[in-house]
Amino acid sequence: MNVSLWIDERGRRCPIPVISLARAQTMWLRDGFSTQEVVGVLADDPAAQYDIPAWCRLKGAEFQGTVAPPDGGPGTGYIVRFSTSRQED
Repeated sequence: MNVSLWIDERGRRCPIPVISLARAQTMWLRDGFSTQEVVGVLADDPAAQYDIPAWCRLKGAEFQGTVAPPDGGPGTGYIVRFSTSRQED
């Protein structure tokens, strides 16, 4: 899985990781990236395991699952795919 952007929100509580993900989606839509973009959010707040997938369902993004942080640090990496084939609100 090729993650084009990692957003490190470890040490911050929800909803900050979700807000950062929403900002990334807004930039992607505004700047016209490729037809799809894969973003990773690094978070250690337990609420992120519920909040990030829920945000994806609401915003038409595809939650791809979780991975260990690529830097070997604490927390969880949440993988999200934005795609122009889905309806964006």
